[in-house]
Parts: sequence; structure tokens; C-alpha cells
Amino acid sequence: MNVADAMTPREDVVTVELPGTRDDVLVYLQERGFSSVPVVKQTAEGETYRGLVSREELIERPDEDQLAVLMRDVPTVTADATVEEAARLMIQSGTRRVPVVDGTLEGIVTVTDIVHAIAHGDVDLDATAGDIATPDVNTTHAGTPLPVAEREIYYANVPYTVCLDDEGSMSGILTEVDIIEVARVVEGEDDTGDSVAGQDDDWMWEGIKAIGKRYVPTRNVEIPAEPAAKFMSDDLVTVSKRKPAIEVAQAMITEEIEQIPLVSGDELVGIVRDVDLLEALQ
Repeated sequence: MNVADAMTPREDVVTVELPGTRDDVLVYLQERGFSSVPVVKQTAEGETYRGLVSREELIERPDEDQLAVLMRDVPTVTADATVEEAARLMIQSGTRRVPVVDGTLEGIVTVTDIVHAIAHGDVDLDATAGDIATPDVNTTHAGTPLPVAEREIYYANVPYTVCLDDEGSMSGILTEVDIIEVARVVEGEDDTGDSVAGQDDDWMWEGIKAIGKRYVPTRNVEIPAEPAAKFMSDDLVTVSKRKPAIEVAQAMITEEIEQIPLVSGDELVGIVRDVDLLEALQ
């Protein structure tokens, strides 16, 4: 199967244009759950593709507003590449969306597009959930304040955390998308005092450190300090080790999720992420 058969064509691709601001992207990430959005620029010769802005950039750089600074380069593919080649590129580059470019932006192929192809049997994947699952699972207590849970997700370098109750049993799953939906950027002015600030505010992602008595503009991402349990999904979908990978892909598409806990009886023993399905194609 070629990328042309799996990708979203240009006419259906949501893009943002240079010059632009973070707010132009945030609306798509929050309302549509996208992981990233392509950036284009209109020139005298027509539209040119410039890069991607992802939810990670918006979260980690709350003080930056300009798309030109927030966007990053990612590898591209052509429409005649195979789905397996696109999957390999995503795994190697650590991106969830690969622009399809041949002079101009022709479309975009995503992890979800490839999971769709697996679910529909358009690519061969002879494996079980147990074969492809990751045994190391990122977890947190359901009562953890959401800003702390976000930092745990960040340092674990995964887009989720499984929430556990007081007995250590699964009670839900919290994802980056859940956090993006309730995060907001707060702007204002801070008095820096007479010397270099020595302590960041509680739960602030960016402290203001400056010399001299003056006011400086601040820009922080504000996340509700309520328990993760309030924002997690508690309607858990799980799979066993013997579940065929194609059925795992089908469950991800049906439930619109990116990861499924692997269980043995009632015990959490691993997790299957959509990228694990892509890795199994290699």
C-alpha cells in the first residue's frame, strides 16, 4: 500500500500560515485533538511547505508566540512511498505526522492513518498484543495534581500516564490531549524585585529571572491544580496478550485512542501504543 492511498490529501489538510501566532495552532490542537499542524507560507510562486508545529512545542515554550520560531523541520515522504516506509520514518524521527511533499504540500500521513491501514488489513501484521506491547508502563496516582502529572508525562517522554488508585489498581488513563484541553496561557506582569529571582512559583513552567527593579511581561501555561482523576478517562479499554494486533488497531480506531493497557487477568502487565503497531511493521 502506498502513502497516496493512506494519506489525507492537501484539500483536507488543516494548515496554518506564516506569519502567524501560537493561537492559530492552539485552536486546532484543543478542538480537534491534533498532535501537530503543518505550517505553510504564501509566496509569489504559490504555497510552500515550511514545517510543523506540535503540541509539545506549545507546552514546552509557553513564552514564545511566533509560529516561525515554534515550528520545526521533520522529514517528508512522497506519495509513491510505501506505508511501511512512512512508518519507519515516523519511528526514526519521533514524529506522528509526516508531510507528503513533492515540490508542494500534497497531503499528510499520520500514525492514525497507518493504524487505519492495519485495522483494515491493507498491510500485513502477523503479531499479537503480547508480541508488540511495551512492558514498562508510565503510571501516576489518580490523586496527583494535574500539573505534577503533566511533568511526569514529560519526563517519561510518553504521551500518557495510567492512573492508579490507593490499592495500585488501574482507575483511568490521562493523556497529553486531556491536558491540552484544559491548559491555558496566562499573561501579565511580574515585579522582579531588586535581584535575580531565586525561586520559581509553584507549578509554573517558566520562571522570570531578571536583574534590576523592573516589571517584565510574563507568559505561563496554567494547568488546573486539581487531581488527575478529574481529567482522566475512566472508561478503560484493555487487551490480553493473545489479542491479534489487527484487532488492537481496530479497537484504537473505534475508541479513538492512542494506547491500550495490556492486562493478564486484572493485573496491568504492559501497554500497546499505536507507535508499537508501526514498529511491528519494520
